[in-house]
Amino acid sequence: MLVTVDESGKATRIQGDPAHPVTRGFLCGKVAKYLDRVYSPARLLQPMRRRPGAPKGKMPYGREGDVFEPIEWDDALDLIADRLRSIARQHGPESILPYSYAGTMGVLGYGSMDRRFFHRLGASRLDRTICATAGGDALVSVYGKKLGTDPEHFSHAKYIIAWAANIHGNNVHLWPFVQEARRKGARLVVIDPYRTRTAQVADWHIPIQPGTDTALALGLMRIMIEEGLYDRDYVAQHTVGFEELRQHVQLYTPDHVAGLTGIPAADIERLAREYASSGPSVIRLNYGIQRSQNGGAAARAVCMLPALTGAWKHLGGGLQLSLSGAFAFNSTALERPDLMMASPLQRPARIVNMSRLGHALTEMDAPPVKALFVYNSNPAAIAPNQNAVVRGLMRSDLFSVVHEQFFTDTTDYADVVLPATTFLEHKDFQGAYGHYFLQLSEQAIAPLGEARSNVWLFSQLAQRMGFTESCFRDSVDDLIEHALAGRADDGVTRQELEVKKRIRVNTLPFTDGVFATPSGKIEFYSSALAAQGMDPLPTFHPPDESRRGADAHTFPLEFLPRKADNYMNSTFANLPGHQKMESPGLAMMHATDAGARQIGEADWVEIYNGRGKIRLRAHIDGSVPVGVVAASLNWNKLSNGGSNVNALTSERLTDLGRGATFYSTLVEVRKLTPQEAQNLFPPID
Repeated sequence: MLVTVDESGKATRIQGDPAHPVTRGFLCGKVAKYLDRVYSPARLLQPMRRRPGAPKGKMPYGREGDVFEPIEWDDALDLIADRLRSIARQHGPESILPYSYAGTMGVLGYGSMDRRFFHRLGASRLDRTICATAGGDALVSVYGKKLGTDPEHFSHAKYIIAWAANIHGNNVHLWPFVQEARRKGARLVVIDPYRTRTAQVADWHIPIQPGTDTALALGLMRIMIEEGLYDRDYVAQHTVGFEELRQHVQLYTPDHVAGLTGIPAADIERLAREYASSGPSVIRLNYGIQRSQNGGAAARAVCMLPALTGAWKHLGGGLQLSLSGAFAFNSTALERPDLMMASPLQRPARIVNMSRLGHALTEMDAPPVKALFVYNSNPAAIAPNQNAVVRGLMRSDLFSVVHEQFFTDTTDYADVVLPATTFLEHKDFQGAYGHYFLQLSEQAIAPLGEARSNVWLFSQLAQRMGFTESCFRDSVDDLIEHALAGRADDGVTRQELEVKKRIRVNTLPFTDGVFATPSGKIEFYSSALAAQGMDPLPTFHPPDESRRGADAHTFPLEFLPRKADNYMNSTFANLPGHQKMESPGLAMMHATDAGARQIGEADWVEIYNGRGKIRLRAHIDGSVPVGVVAASLNWNKLSNGGSNVNALTSERLTDLGRGATFYSTLVEVRKLTPQEAQNLFPPID
């Protein structure tokens, strides 16, 4: 990204860098409007504390300041340090829980000084599972490392499958390479229960029933093996467990898979033959597939397909999920887990799964959570089982600190709110993820108001807490050097990064036939998973909450709580320019399901289950198959009724990675009465 800054120090323009081989000079729609976020009049620019006696609870957007009063940074830091010290003394340091994810995606902002601080404090450790652990663990179980096809190489593919991947909507820098391949004759197939932007322009959209991707992938493998459409030499040389796989997939006949997935048997057979014979073939797999209860198995099964065809041998072949394994940072030097031994615990602290925050705040004991420190996240909006999360946040005995750029759903429950910088206001560096570049992210402008970075905040808090270790005084440059320590053999140093700004770290994964698995080969059969009592081969198990589950008679519809195309999870949802690009507040239904409930276009409806309810307008546009209803994530306070899609989701975890199961959710839908529709905006209890 290139940023234009005027003489007064204000950023006046942002644009893509035309010299970047992947982004090629353009930005996605949401980031193109990023200056609207930086200079928003709603931006939080000074520390605030809750006024004495002001209750915690949902606040109307724009009125949050009514319950807070300004406080100086020194006073805020002293207040926080005193409360944390007191809570740790009374309840033990593990009663303090940090909660963060990728609201700041730079390596340092995501996890560096903060991890050092909480390790030294002895606070509970957060298992950051909410986004990608099931798919990431699946990819590693098959290949040993999170690598995949270079986006620039998609232009050489002849057959492209977007599996749970809305490339045109939220992977826009890959889209030009897909289009280049299509101009040269490649076909684009989309496998997704929702008719996404990508599905609308694809050569073939295959709507699949939610949570059945494992069955489809295994069914494809059965056809490819039976019809000899796999690469025998590649499989023999580079894989283990093929014979076990061959026997395992016999159950997954086209007719059986058709009954599980809702895809006609003839289409399953056609897909298998086209994928195996149209090479080079490539799959863009995204994380939606692994947000179901059987999501780890689903991702494993899909990841095996290019191994069966030997697609990795060909330029433009293979699969892309995450490329984050391209560069291994020295996380030990950066995060200093050894500091836990200097904490009052003198041992590693307990681990709390962020996908079960509601449980942690309302049921956990020995010790209970007494302090919550939120940064880089908005858990009141994005965490599953939202009503349990909110009940926990409402506790009068819970001390909460939130480091944020705006008053969000989560700050409504905070005792102290601290102003955070945007990525234009601090220096950081970015690891490879959707491409193979290590990149420096330079500070473009001075922090607005009193906003401060994560690194600064936790360094200052550490010193207020009396931590004497010199690592708490490390500068940003020091931290970058720590992260790159031990990688000089790759020719990458901070000094080189400062000069070059970006460095390509890898481009041709797995072509050398070297895999970081226990066997040194691609693993169809995983002995490591078998040793843990898990399925060594991916196996289809219907989610507990699915049309085949025990509760389907009460809640017969499968719910897709989608990410909005023009927000980044809950980020950008409060900005008018982004809201105009989005259509929030809609319940996508199939005409059959709507008709059975006497629901018409634009009728107000309530989607509900045993955990909660939300209220939206029905939109019957053919975007979902029969038996599925979808809605997009929004802020609670910007949603009719005061709750978003996560009022319906559960804290059940995935089979691999202990991740969130957003897409394994059953609901029912009813039409609101005229009287109910007139009284929508008060929060739903």
